[in-house]
Amino acid sequence: MKTRLVIIGSVAAGATAAARARRISEQAEITVIERGAYVSYANCGLPYYIGGDIEKRSSLLLQTPEGFDARYGVRVLLQSAAVTIDRAGRRVLVAGPSGEQTWLPYDKLILAQGGSPVTPPIPGADAPHVFTLWTVPDMDRLHAAIDEPRAQSALIVGGGFIGVEMAEAFRKRGLATTIVEQQPSLMFALDRDFSSLVARELERNEVRIITGASVQAILPDERRVVLSDGRREPADIVLFAVGARPEVALAKAAGLAIGPSGGLVVNEFLQSSDPDIYVAGDIIETRHLVTGQGQRMPLAGPANRQGRIAASNALGMKLPYRGVLGTFAVKVFDATVAMTGLSEQAARKVGFDIGTAVIHKEHHASYYPGAHEMTLKLVYDRKTARLLGGQAFGRAGVEKRVDVLAAALHAGQTLHDLAEIDLSYAPPYSSANDPVNIAAFVGQNDISGFGALTTAEQLSASIASGRKPFLLDVRTLNEFERGRLKGAVNIPVDQLRYALESIPRDVAIAVYCRGGYRAHLALRILKENGFASVVNVTGGYLTLDAFGGFEMEAS
Repeated sequence: MKTRLVIIGSVAAGATAAARARRISEQAEITVIERGAYVSYANCGLPYYIGGDIEKRSSLLLQTPEGFDARYGVRVLLQSAAVTIDRAGRRVLVAGPSGEQTWLPYDKLILAQGGSPVTPPIPGADAPHVFTLWTVPDMDRLHAAIDEPRAQSALIVGGGFIGVEMAEAFRKRGLATTIVEQQPSLMFALDRDFSSLVARELERNEVRIITGASVQAILPDERRVVLSDGRREPADIVLFAVGARPEVALAKAAGLAIGPSGGLVVNEFLQSSDPDIYVAGDIIETRHLVTGQGQRMPLAGPANRQGRIAASNALGMKLPYRGVLGTFAVKVFDATVAMTGLSEQAARKVGFDIGTAVIHKEHHASYYPGAHEMTLKLVYDRKTARLLGGQAFGRAGVEKRVDVLAAALHAGQTLHDLAEIDLSYAPPYSSANDPVNIAAFVGQNDISGFGALTTAEQLSASIASGRKPFLLDVRTLNEFERGRLKGAVNIPVDQLRYALESIPRDVAIAVYCRGGYRAHLALRILKENGFASVVNVTGGYLTLDAFGGFEMEAS
């Protein structure tokens, strides 16, 4: 008997599910319902076409209905909307391009509608120069608008993935560009020190950043927006990139269970509360691999894998889906920022007793030409040494290190595993001890007490509470004079053994250098000479400066 498989949605999860289903069964009758005009397109590539990195529009169109039919024997209904799911009768009411409605029967159903971009209900949001970027037609309209002679400035509402990527695209197209972000920092999933690095790279490329403000109104005639602080900013083009809401109205009307995060609840086999209806992509609520909690994670990688697993299980297999980490990488002009697992702030929020190790290290051997410094952070459980997450920023080699951390998180590994992990090495690619190894060494020293760490956030809190430690800056005098924490005392590490009498023994001491290594040497000198309370400021002055909020001074 043929299995009638109906898939609603045809981008990442839906298209993957359709292709996988055909590879499993030549007998299955597979139909894809897509309300848009395109099937299986590369929506993650839309900003790069607008910015000119992708030259051919056709490169983004991965399949056509005719191609799907020819290669996979899959029927695709474009510009057709699923109106109602009749669970009892196992059928879907479909409205076609002309509005005609027909019932489409199914044995198994996969929901993969994804999400839709949020446009805040503010005055002027419906003006013709206001855009979102979610589909190929969105891209076409925005691409054309940039070419209009009047378009001189662009204002992006939202500093997440799309906002950052489109800032680069607008600048490449010659527009004066501003990002307005309501949160205190860009890319709020990142910790403050890393979001600051992103902001600096954007500003280095002449992107204005406004945080802690929201857009209250759009003035079409003036081509300006009104911010919550009263400022009026120029905006020939306004792009809303404030996130997306999951398309769950159809499922909700059918009585399927919705989780606290707003996504559809599924079991380990991606079945909804109806065992004949599977779910994949941005509308799903799935398990976070570190916390074990349910949450939505609208990313293309998980959506594709979920589509594959949902189709497999709909056609009789039993493939479990373990969950997500939220691993991502974002290009920021010449730099890259990447993350996996929990940030420092997220790990602390869910109750972990966390440690944080930050290093600044060349992405390959420093003596080999072309080495670029990267910043790498590990977040770990101090009690168990279990890795909880990681972030990285730099010019090269960033995503490689975060992918290693993602694999370690999937395996439930610890700092001790990462300290010994045998990664590939040759001078053009890494160092004998990879930055991942070195960051793990720093974390090991922290939890063992051999080299106790404090973070920029913890140091800031101590100073604010009146418990300011003795600040020991062990950089060179030239470095110290260019900028340091207010009140810090400079004793270069190479002179420290001869200046121990000038350092108080009855107070807590926080040691910092440029990046952390010299401060570790200083900490060991002090500890070996009887100083009891000494911590190394992880990441050193570079991280303190990126974190911000400290009083700085220079000679």
